[in-house]
Amino acid sequence: MFQDEGTSSITSSPLQFFTMMSLSPKLGSPYPWLRELKSEERGLYLIHLLLTCANHVAVGSLDNANLALDQISHLASADGDTMQRIAAYFAEALADRILKTWPGLYKAFNSTKIPVVSEEILVKKLFFEVFPFLKVAIVLTNQAIVEAMEGEKMIHIIDLNANETAQWLALLQVLSVRPEGPPHLRITGVHQQKQVLDRMARRLTEEAEKFDIPFRFDSVVCRLEDLDMEKLRVKTGEALAISSVLQLHTLLAADNEVRQKSSPLAGKSANGVHYSRYQHPNQTNLSELLEKDSINGCSPSPDSVSSSALSQANVTKIESFLNGLWSLTPKVMVVTEQDSNHNGATLMERSLEALHTYAAIFDCLESNMSRTSVERLKLEKMLFGEEIKNIIACEGGERKERHEKREKWSQRFDLAGFRHVPLSYYGMLQARSLLQGYGCDGYKLKEDNGCVMICWQDSSLFSVSAWRCCK
Repeated sequence: MFQDEGTSSITSSPLQFFTMMSLSPKLGSPYPWLRELKSEERGLYLIHLLLTCANHVAVGSLDNANLALDQISHLASADGDTMQRIAAYFAEALADRILKTWPGLYKAFNSTKIPVVSEEILVKKLFFEVFPFLKVAIVLTNQAIVEAMEGEKMIHIIDLNANETAQWLALLQVLSVRPEGPPHLRITGVHQQKQVLDRMARRLTEEAEKFDIPFRFDSVVCRLEDLDMEKLRVKTGEALAISSVLQLHTLLAADNEVRQKSSPLAGKSANGVHYSRYQHPNQTNLSELLEKDSINGCSPSPDSVSSSALSQANVTKIESFLNGLWSLTPKVMVVTEQDSNHNGATLMERSLEALHTYAAIFDCLESNMSRTSVERLKLEKMLFGEEIKNIIACEGGERKERHEKREKWSQRFDLAGFRHVPLSYYGMLQARSLLQGYGCDGYKLKEDNGCVMICWQDSSLFSVSAWRCCK
C-alpha cells in the first residue's frame, strides 16, 4: 500500500522493528546489528529498504535515500544469494538516478566510459545459448512461419532484430525438406550494426547453398525507430512474414519523448513529484511481499492521467510503425516480448514490477548456474543489471526498456488492423520437447488465448504471439 506523506507507514509485521529503526541516523555505520539477520530476514529487509529508498528518490528526499543506500550496501552483494544480488543492481540503479540530478557530476563520472557494442552482443548471445527462453520463442516463430507459408514459392522474411543466425539456419533446414520443394527465400535483416548483418548474410548464404535453396539476404542498417518501410523493398508476388524478437517495446520511448515535449506536465510525473509513501505490508516471504496487489495502492498522479490522454490524442510512434507493417500486408507476423509491466508512469510502479520480474530471473540463474560462474556474473551485470538501471534510472527517450504485458500489445495490434493467429499444437509440442531437454522443472509454458507465455515457475517472463494482416 501507499499513503500520503506525513502519515505513519508502520503496520504490524515481522519487520515492524526494522521499519521503525532502519533509517535512524543514530544507529550509525556500519550497522553491526544488520550482520545478525538470517537469510530470509535479510532478503525481506532488503526489499523493504529498496522500496523505501525508491520512494525517497521519487520525492527528492536524497538524504534519506542516501541513508537507505548506506544500509543496503552492508547487506547487498553481487556474488551473494538471489536477493543480495538483486539488491546490488537495484541499489546501483537508484544511485545512478540520484546522480543524474547533478548533470555535470553525472557527465564527469561517465565521460571516460566507452560503450562496447560487441560486448553487449556477446552477452545477449550468452543468454540465448545458456537458457531456453529465446530458443522456445524461435521454435514457435519458425513453426508459425512454416505453416503460414505452406505452398508459397517466393518467401520474404523481415527480421526486425537480425542478430541471431540460429533462427534462420533452423528454418533453412525445414524448408529444404518441404514436400513441394524449397522456395525462393529472401531475408531482410534490420540492425544498427553493419558487421552483425554481414556475418549473418555470409553464414546464411553458405548454408542455403548446401541445401540448394535459392537465397538472398538484404541488409538494412538503421535503428528500428528510424526504419523507412520503403527500404524493406517488399515486392509483388512475395509471401511476407515478419519476425520481431524483443524489439517493439523500444519504440515506446519515442512516444514518451513526444509527450514530454508536448506537455510540461508529462515531465513532472517522470521526475517523481507525485509519489506516495510505501507502506510495508504484513507479509513474510519474497513472493508474498511482492504480490502485485500492492501496486494497486499506487494511485496514478494527475500528470500521468494527463499524459495518457495526450497519447490518445496523437498518433504515436508505435502506432505509426505498426500501421507501416500492416501496409506491407504480411501473411504472418510473430512477436516475442518481455511479459512485464515496466512502463509505469511512476518510479514506485516500475520498482515494484521490476522486483517481481528480476526476482524470477535471478532465481532462475540461481537454480541453473553456480554463484561463482563468470558467465552468470556477466549476465547479471551486463544484461539484467543494465536493464534494471534503464528501467529505474532513466526517463524520456533514454528509457528504452519499456516492457509491457501481452494484453497491451494485443490491443495495439488489433487497433493497427492485425488479427490474432493462434499458435499451433505442433509448435507447442516442439517447444515442450525443447524444454524437457533442459531437465529442469522450473521452465514452463502456458497458453493464453492462442498466445504462449514462457515462464520460470509461475512467473511469465516472455510472450509469443502471431498475427496476420486483415484487410
